[in-house]
Amino acid sequence: MRVLVTGHKGYIGMVMVPMLLKAGHSVIGLDTNFYEGCTFGDGVDTVPEIRKDLRDVEASDLRGFDAIIHLAALSNDPLGDLNPDLTYDINHKATVRLAEIAKQVGISRFLFSSSCSNYGAAGDALLNEEAPFHPVTAYGISKVRAEQDLVKLADDNFSPILLRSATAYGVSPRLRLDVVLNNLTASAFTTGKIFLKSDGTPWRPIVHIEDISRAFLAVLQAPRELVHNQAFNVGRPEENYRIREIAEIVKQTIPNCCIEFAKDAGPDKRCYRVDSSKLIRTLPEYKPQWNVRQGAEQLYKAYQQVGLTITDFEGPKYKRIDQIKKLIREGRLDENLRWRDK
Repeated sequence: MRVLVTGHKGYIGMVMVPMLLKAGHSVIGLDTNFYEGCTFGDGVDTVPEIRKDLRDVEASDLRGFDAIIHLAALSNDPLGDLNPDLTYDINHKATVRLAEIAKQVGISRFLFSSSCSNYGAAGDALLNEEAPFHPVTAYGISKVRAEQDLVKLADDNFSPILLRSATAYGVSPRLRLDVVLNNLTASAFTTGKIFLKSDGTPWRPIVHIEDISRAFLAVLQAPRELVHNQAFNVGRPEENYRIREIAEIVKQTIPNCCIEFAKDAGPDKRCYRVDSSKLIRTLPEYKPQWNVRQGAEQLYKAYQQVGLTITDFEGPKYKRIDQIKKLIREGRLDENLRWRDK
């Protein structure tokens, strides 16, 4: 297929695109490139791209594609809370507009990168795709709103598919240290302390970015009738952990480190356990391969190889909200997150 991948230069995109190419697909990227210069390690080869803000996409950008994989978004809770209205504009309104234009120009398949954050404050119950949403952040709300509008666009010629990924982890050329396993492993590696801001009790499903990419690839190639206008939780059924359990695995992986709780550590409202068996049942060719322990070991080795420093860990390079604030502070982005110098 000829596939447009939005956010192809992001954390997941930089891992997914090579996998799509290896599977024989033709890939064009679309990215505004907020994280240029935030590359971890040697980077990867690039693909042809459209450098454009998601909010400015036109029909001429989309003609000739068979499918869109839509990853681009303001990508986590702190960044979403920086300006909730902008989060809704980009993650919700611009997403729906992109899908509407895609439908108009004859693109038949639209894979939306949603999130298990939609479930939000859900407690200890194991949640499948029919579970109610309880988002507690602007990011989660924006994803819920996008899903609700995307499903209304479905018809005989247009198939939206909603992939609700668990919290991502793993090594990428656009590494993020603001996701839980990457963060705790980097904290242990650079400071000797695994620092927990909550009391460690909240549940999180977590999934490696390679397994997220495998899920998107499987859905992209699946028979239409199996995936049309459906939602899928993306992860492994057994990969739900309390935050303190993730911290213990990190402690067992990195020598001479200890777990430390913040003085005001308390429960986190974001607490959810997710049943991700539907995708595996529906598409048996989807075979996730990673678990948390393997992920911690991969991250530890990568931090050693690159020589991750405490300056890297505490600085903006690998933390999305800090990088955006830096670009605003330097005058390169305006208050609406549009480039001033492009």
